[in-house]
Amino acid sequence: MKNDRFVMCISMVIMLGAVSAQAGGLPGDAEAATHGDEAASVQLVKETEQKTLDFVFRQYNLPVLSHYSYMIGSGGEALIIDPARDISRYLKDAQELGLKITRVYLTHSHADFVAGHAELAKATGAEIIMNKDTGAGFPHRPVKDGDVITFGTVRGMIVTTPGHTPDGTCLYVYTPANERNPRFVLTGDTLFIGSVGRPDLMGEGMSAAALAEMGFHSWKDKLSRLPDDTKFFPAHGAGSLCGAHLSDKPVSTIGEQRRENVYLQHKDLLSYVMAVIDGLPDAPQYFKHNAKMNHDGPPLVDWDKSAPPALYAADIFAQGKKGVWLIDIRDAKAFAAAHPQGAISIGVRGRFETWTGIMLPWGEPFVLVGSDDEVREAAFRLKRIGYDAPTGFLQGGVEAWKQAKLPLGSLTLLKAQDLYQQMQAGAAPIVVDVRLPSEWMALRIGNVLNIPINKLFTDSKRLSKDMPVLTVCNSAYRSSMGASVLLKQGFKEVFNMDGGSEAWIAAGLPTLGVTGGGHGTAAAPARAIRLPDRIAAADLKRLLMDLPGTFEIVDVRPSTQFADFNLPGAMNVDIADVVANPAYLNGAVPLVLVDRDGSLAMAVGGILSQKTARPIKVLFGGLEAYWNESAAPLQAGSPAPAAVVPVIKPAAPAPAPVAPEPPKKKSAGC
Repeated sequence: MKNDRFVMCISMVIMLGAVSAQAGGLPGDAEAATHGDEAASVQLVKETEQKTLDFVFRQYNLPVLSHYSYMIGSGGEALIIDPARDISRYLKDAQELGLKITRVYLTHSHADFVAGHAELAKATGAEIIMNKDTGAGFPHRPVKDGDVITFGTVRGMIVTTPGHTPDGTCLYVYTPANERNPRFVLTGDTLFIGSVGRPDLMGEGMSAAALAEMGFHSWKDKLSRLPDDTKFFPAHGAGSLCGAHLSDKPVSTIGEQRRENVYLQHKDLLSYVMAVIDGLPDAPQYFKHNAKMNHDGPPLVDWDKSAPPALYAADIFAQGKKGVWLIDIRDAKAFAAAHPQGAISIGVRGRFETWTGIMLPWGEPFVLVGSDDEVREAAFRLKRIGYDAPTGFLQGGVEAWKQAKLPLGSLTLLKAQDLYQQMQAGAAPIVVDVRLPSEWMALRIGNVLNIPINKLFTDSKRLSKDMPVLTVCNSAYRSSMGASVLLKQGFKEVFNMDGGSEAWIAAGLPTLGVTGGGHGTAAAPARAIRLPDRIAAADLKRLLMDLPGTFEIVDVRPSTQFADFNLPGAMNVDIADVVANPAYLNGAVPLVLVDRDGSLAMAVGGILSQKTARPIKVLFGGLEAYWNESAAPLQAGSPAPAAVVPVIKPAAPAPAPVAPEPPKKKSAGC
């Protein structure tokens, strides 16, 4: 019977895992995770409303920028924290809730997006609040450490926390206002889930090491003194370039970060500083300009006039000769078929704003190429990073360019199977993987060259323009950009791999990974099949006794069964939430799944394993096996144990673990 259930679960894993892989891209691919249309708008993530306390809290996410913003409402007033520049969602929600937006608070001068403080102040008359050390160049209320913001039942206390920037702050939120400990903390870019704010964005103004030292003391002297169960909400999640290794989880606790955040494990100053400043990805060149705009006060935007001027093909061609950039915002297939010669491919999906800010130099004139709808969306979204005024767009699209008989470019989309056959025959083009080095090292389609997309303009000199070159990434989004760069630079024969590495894996073709041999050492080719590890009951018991806090346990049984019997430290989570919530895909420690007999946990573990590189383990045989190996066999109608808590008794000269006490009997839960 158990074997039949196991076979059924494995079938579910393979079927659902394939769907998950297609929907979410490769594990850790934050780019592909934002390719849905909904990712380009401000979305409600979390809402807490307690009418008895006259308190409203809303968390918003703009996935394409990995940007969290917040609304706190009470007493008929609303405070908006770190808003996006397009403020319509905040205005709509405040009106529906019967709240007047009276204050806007910026935790610091953001660099990765233009904030909406000026827009909200004009639309609502709201007061802008910022750290006095910012020296902001617009009307605002300057605050210092310990100052408070009060309205309704809410008291917000400003806590200065430099590190990411010199003017970094956090907001401790108390409700009711007379509470001793904050109900939660908004940490801005000071503390992320799994990371801390990078300290290298000040240019020549201050060294990264000096700011990292400030960040060390902001944690040690302030945030770390909060109770472990204090919730905090950051300004960014996974995919943001304001830090490294950020989690997708929208909320965490101080205690969880104390245990799991890799940077906070460094207890001495120098090791912390070295960890924080080591290995940071390059910051996009537009960051410094956005930070200045936020500091000085961004110009107001007419959001109703998002479309730039329409230009004729001949006029654009003439401007192109003078250095005007052509940005083709159509998808990779359309770009490959035909595009204005010299255009750069940046599809208006995914992290379009960030990629434009990386590829297009600040202040350079540019023209958009795409459909009317694509142009309107692109122009609207580019205002989020301060690219407010495109020179225009190609009226009539690429068809008009063709009709004007102007130079066209194209490239071949090569199928994964065809590329593999060429590799086997020794006839393949030079393959350039344009992903980050960490992505390339983790999984690649063969012995290929890695030139990250943000370095391709300069590092393409390593290649010969007379040799055929093929670009590849996870989904063909970034590789389309890479191919367009090579074409613009005069490479004669350029290919893009259709569907990227996702298509390669879906075709069952072999991939290379890394073994202990160092950079570039490849394991034997093998199909990428990810399944959870099975952990025996005895091994889990040893972990509970000897290494508590080094893993997370999620129990997917119904809550009534969990209440009767659960393992120490286990969280009870609905099975649907575990499968759907990306929070469980990230973490610095392994995730251990448990259920009654191991069947459902194995199915869930198989699904998660397709989406994440995080270690996923399943208790083999479930809690039935755990109980049977802990005490008398479980039989129908017999009571089940309460949680088996390991007992550690001191012994000279050092503590030594002893066997757990016999479990107490309780009603059946497994």
